[in-house]
Amino acid sequence: MKNIIKTILLSVVVLGMSSCTEEKILDLKPVNNILDPDAFTTPTLIASYMNGVYNAAAIGQYNAVPTSPNGGRGYIWGAAFVEQGEARGEDVVNMATFYELTYKATYDPTTANNVYYWVDGYRLINRCNLMIEGTTTAAANGVISQAVANDYIGQAKFLRAITHFEILTYFARPYNFTPGGTHPGIPYREVGVNTTAEIASETAKPRNTVAEVYAKVLADLNDAETLITTGNGTSVSTRALGKASKWAAIAFKTRVYLQKRDWANVITEGTKLNGIFSLTADPYGPFGTTATSNSESIFSIIHSATSNPGVNASLPSVLKNRALVCISPILWRDSKWLADDKRREDGKFIYTAAGIKYTNKYIDITNQSDPAPVIRYAEVVLNMAEAQARLSNSTVALTLLNSVRNRSLAIPATQAYTAASFATDAALVAGILKERRIEFLQEGRRWSDIHRLQGDPIASVAIDGIPAKYASATPAVAAFVLGNSFVVTTPVAAIPGTDYKFLWPIPQIELNTNPGLGQNTGW
Repeated sequence: MKNIIKTILLSVVVLGMSSCTEEKILDLKPVNNILDPDAFTTPTLIASYMNGVYNAAAIGQYNAVPTSPNGGRGYIWGAAFVEQGEARGEDVVNMATFYELTYKATYDPTTANNVYYWVDGYRLINRCNLMIEGTTTAAANGVISQAVANDYIGQAKFLRAITHFEILTYFARPYNFTPGGTHPGIPYREVGVNTTAEIASETAKPRNTVAEVYAKVLADLNDAETLITTGNGTSVSTRALGKASKWAAIAFKTRVYLQKRDWANVITEGTKLNGIFSLTADPYGPFGTTATSNSESIFSIIHSATSNPGVNASLPSVLKNRALVCISPILWRDSKWLADDKRREDGKFIYTAAGIKYTNKYIDITNQSDPAPVIRYAEVVLNMAEAQARLSNSTVALTLLNSVRNRSLAIPATQAYTAASFATDAALVAGILKERRIEFLQEGRRWSDIHRLQGDPIASVAIDGIPAKYASATPAVAAFVLGNSFVVTTPVAAIPGTDYKFLWPIPQIELNTNPGLGQNTGW
């Protein structure tokens, strides 16, 4: 039977085949739309296909039967990971209908936001798999050298790894939910689907356990570190910020090991980046006009005026121009976030409209070209700080914590943390976790921290379920005036960790074609 167009997600392919002929199944239509068997016949076409993979990461489709080449909403890596990762937590306030279901956990198996996190995520994964297979064949046929093929394969494995890991964090319980992570995870797809036989075989595959997904993620990241060309040196000037690098693979491993509570390997991996990346002196350095040219950003998704998630999803549109989500008074009024901290600076880090405080990390409301910051060096440093603190290496942990925090202090000489600031290692861990909330506000990191802190062995930092939140509406202006008597309330009730709504449900569109996966418990 003829090959099916190469760039279609498994579930969407099967769904289409159940109701129409193969000829009617549509391609994802990325930038540089290339169809089998031509995609891997010349070096130029192969490079264009790789660009299509990155386009799938940046834009997505947000559509079950995609017809628009640039009509997605940034699923997953172009914007959605920030918007969904923050809306699931308590550090922002939803003020419109866009993220209401995520914010209040009133989603179901057909809710678009979680459906397309899965669908567009697996579309991207399928592109990665086809890239790996196509370049392997191209190298064997002499179309490109093995070294060039390895670089492409490494980039595809990086994107495959981080996308599986991101999906896992929303649709499965954290690694330590069961001893050894033996509970259900998600399918780890490693076969590019473009024939009927591949559709049948991939549909029959069950979920991997969470432990199996972690092992495959780390294996792919290790391969990416080995295979990718960029990163063979110590100068970040050789990197293209929007392309995967050895350094990005290393940095992401610190995130994976942190989620796993493998503290020693967080430190091992993070140490590899010593002397390569550095924190910018100005805490705003990774954003604004220097977002693509600084010493701290490791991997971001690059946007432009002609290729971005659009008015309904781009970060500057949603978080500034349309102002759909503001900073929560829960975090804004937290005493650990000092009143004169530079990250409160209005007109720089903060955008104020009608007395309401918004992030100003994404500013290009005209061209919507702000990069989406997937991972930066400040995260690696704080990952290592937490790992060191949990291993009772408090002096090293304190130094790392202060290296991030001090650059934002008005008077570091008197405001910096000292050994006396934390009576115990547990208190130091709590301080690091609070710093993460401040430093990575509106960068999509909150949900992964909530997720991994379930059942934490340090009782004082453990989180049970989804925290209570501020009301889903425009907050009172008084809530943002520090020093007054305003009382923060949280009418959006907490959801216990035992509640089925802690996890997103497997999309119905997937279960219709692959019922063997099984729905998450309770849905």
